[in-house]
Amino acid sequence: LWIFGYGSLVWRPGFEFTSRKVGFIRGYSRRFWQGDTFHRGSEAMLQHPVTTLSFCSQACTWGVAYEVRGEQIAASLQYLNMREAVLGGYDTKLVKFHPQEKDGEEPFLALVYIATPQNPSYLGPASEEDIAAQIVVSSGCAGHNIEYLMRLADFMRYFCPQAEDKHLFSIEEALISILPRLYCRDESLEET
Repeated sequence: LWIFGYGSLVWRPGFEFTSRKVGFIRGYSRRFWQGDTFHRGSEAMLQHPVTTLSFCSQACTWGVAYEVRGEQIAASLQYLNMREAVLGGYDTKLVKFHPQEKDGEEPFLALVYIATPQNPSYLGPASEEDIAAQIVVSSGCAGHNIEYLMRLADFMRYFCPQAEDKHLFSIEEALISILPRLYCRDESLEET
């Protein structure tokens, strides 16, 4: 079984796997439209955006496919069903994964978790500036949401430099423009 990750799974799968491949799926774009009240957020504030996929026939989303075999299959699915489905509100789907390395390998099917608009934690579209402002104030048991955004942007830069992810990088840019203002505000508070 192959499992495709496009959010925190690209750097923290949390399950044992046999191999991994960087690549992409077609027909979806990565969007920070899913709310998280556990991993990167809390019940007190529901506006903690993490990624989901939005259907877009012309788009592709880059990430990592993990191969799990034997006993790894049941263990990884049990872990991911709790992490993504129960706590995150995602549904599963099979998609065609295209490996980055073109060593004669054909695309193959991979399992992916996708949040839908019917999900109670689904936030839907917002401006990159609004999403960045929400990310700045969001943290949960897995860490701060800034880390989530920056690690995902770093993954794209280092492993998929040829790929474009305007939504992700626009949010990162908006977040970076907010941080100096927050830092200056904290310094002025210390002086009083």
